[in-house]
Amino acid sequence: MTRAKGWARGRLRGWGGVTGMAVACAVTASLTLLPLAHGDGTFGGQSAGHGADSAVPAEAEECKDPEASLPAKDSDGPSIEKIRARGKLIAGVDQNSFQWGYRNPESRTLEGFDIDLVHAIAEDILGDRDAVIFRAIPTNQRISALENDKVDVVVRTMTINCKRIGQVAFSTAYFQAGQQVLAPRTSTIDGYDESLKGKRVCTAEGSTAYDALNENSFGAIFKDEHDGTDQDEDQLTVPNQLDCLVRLQLGEVDAVVTDNALAAGQAAQDPAVELKGDKPFTTEYYGVAAKLGADDLVARVNHVLDEYRRGGDGSPWMTSYRAWLAEGLPGIEGPPAPKYRNN
Repeated sequence: MTRAKGWARGRLRGWGGVTGMAVACAVTASLTLLPLAHGDGTFGGQSAGHGADSAVPAEAEECKDPEASLPAKDSDGPSIEKIRARGKLIAGVDQNSFQWGYRNPESRTLEGFDIDLVHAIAEDILGDRDAVIFRAIPTNQRISALENDKVDVVVRTMTINCKRIGQVAFSTAYFQAGQQVLAPRTSTIDGYDESLKGKRVCTAEGSTAYDALNENSFGAIFKDEHDGTDQDEDQLTVPNQLDCLVRLQLGEVDAVVTDNALAAGQAAQDPAVELKGDKPFTTEYYGVAAKLGADDLVARVNHVLDEYRRGGDGSPWMTSYRAWLAEGLPGIEGPPAPKYRNN
């Protein structure tokens, strides 16, 4: 473990007290509002707005196997040529998700499992792992950032599903996760069940967690009065997933529903909270997202992922997993196997 990473683990634990909660709010505010810079000082800011991801086209027709992607290729095409001409890969990432994509408060650099993958993509396309412009993308702006050409790829714990494959083009899956409930250790909430009745539950806008609650909330209160409008209270549904942890620490909500992979990182930040339930109540897969039609880029990312998985226990994937995720998500023996479309 590096000194910087060890510092982050030590400082980010134990946000349970009043002072800690104030620190949590300050950290979240600073990380959310500051633009990201990399290397040459080129900045990428966040888009604003509410519910942008839910304002795009509905579920793709006849979707049966959303994880199946284009066959891997290392050839070039218009999207790759555009990136090469620019000399930088523009990647939409998170800067608030501990162990996935977060800004180390000591080194001020972005670190995490998703960040390692972005560097691998840049190295393959441009021959330089640091040839990246990082842009902070809120959860609810991932799709619109691609549609509006703000980024080339989104690598931000983004679940592949039938609704989204009609909106963006996904790579093969690079991680398996699932939805789970995060709540204080002392809470009477048992998991994703009737124990949520009457409880205030926080989710991120445009997330699969929100979709799950919309389908079956077990009587939980999970919608703001003005969701999807300019008057959105951002109390129960928030732009960035980490905001839910702050709401939980402040006692403004009773629980959070999110991917277990993200929740494990939040539990590592605050030992006063824990995952509820024996296991996730869904099975979901993260993919690298690109703009619809960027087939050459998707195929190239799939080539990168093939190399990233190769090598078994000594693969780059396992190296990154052990560095960032193994402590909170132990027992994972390798990445999900890729699925490819036949046509």
